[in-house]
Amino acid sequence: MASMSDVMGLVFSNMHDSCITELTEQRTMASVPFGGRYRLIDFMLSNMVNSGVTDAGVITKSNYQSLLDHLSSGQEWDLARKTGGLKLLPPFGHAGSGIYRGRMEALAGVQEYIRRNDADYVILADSNVIANMDLKPFVEFHKKRQADITVVYGRQYCTKEESKSKLVLFCDENDRVFDVLTGPEINGEINVALNIYVMNKKFLQTLIVEAACRNQYSFEKDILQKKLREFKVLAYKYQGYFAQIDSMKVFFKSNFDLLNSDIRTELFKVDSPIYTKVRDEPPAKYGIGASVRNSLMADGCIIEGKVENSIIFRGVKIEKDSIIKNSIIMQGSVIKQGSDINYAVLDKTVHVSEGSRLTGTADYPVFIKKAAKV
Repeated sequence: MASMSDVMGLVFSNMHDSCITELTEQRTMASVPFGGRYRLIDFMLSNMVNSGVTDAGVITKSNYQSLLDHLSSGQEWDLARKTGGLKLLPPFGHAGSGIYRGRMEALAGVQEYIRRNDADYVILADSNVIANMDLKPFVEFHKKRQADITVVYGRQYCTKEESKSKLVLFCDENDRVFDVLTGPEINGEINVALNIYVMNKKFLQTLIVEAACRNQYSFEKDILQKKLREFKVLAYKYQGYFAQIDSMKVFFKSNFDLLNSDIRTELFKVDSPIYTKVRDEPPAKYGIGASVRNSLMADGCIIEGKVENSIIFRGVKIEKDSIIKNSIIMQGSVIKQGSDINYAVLDKTVHVSEGSRLTGTADYPVFIKKAAKV
């Protein structure tokens, strides 16, 4: 199996913020809460650490205060190190850098960090993929096949509407990518790129310089599409469960996927855990009249009402005679007595007044923004 001592990781925190603007108005995609106690970036950072990558940079753009608070020194991921470890890479990190338009401009802004690193290979990844994957076979595949670029993909059924936010790959029997489509309207099973790439560091540096000279900023369009015949681009198929958060509908569904015990077991493995910021809070407390069915309850909750098929984050208080069904209630929210909530997503610290009623549907859940009072 490939050694990961010569591999560094770079995670893009803001690359898909426009896909779920409801949740990214005040935060990055990377720091969007997920599954009761996690942030989206926890999955990719944990994948890197569990695979042996101990040198990771997180490229930020805007609204990254909550991300900084969450990651801090990187201690929760064992990345608080004197050599290597976690590096937070904000915009305007040096003269000439700034707000980027795409992946290549983002990389140009951190090229000095890349240059100083001793790694021979670089893994580029986005923060909106929910999966528990071992990256070592992927790197070994890249090295053995001597590819210029290797991209991870998964097979997924998509409607025409869903495929419009995907990067779709077409591969031959030798895993060679011969066509790349950005945002097509395809109905059926397709090869969805998970925006996880591996490249030789020197090769990546050359791409960055050339893209800057030509005012090119999109990795997908300016590199993968335009130079597909020039480079050896291979695809590596990921066989496990994954969710790519690129819409509120997918965010809603992937949270509820965690109520499936098989998916939960695959995502949260004992030998490769998903790490997150630890909060020393007491276990959830259930009142005498409380009723909870098929739900995930985080620590610090106080439940006195009825909860069914829902994801309840840390520190949520649900008062008696309230009914919560098919909903996601994020950290610190308060549901007052007699409220009825069905198919809703409540961001952090929402206050729902006594006797309120919120009702959406599975395809169009009601969304209440952070710190709102209803």
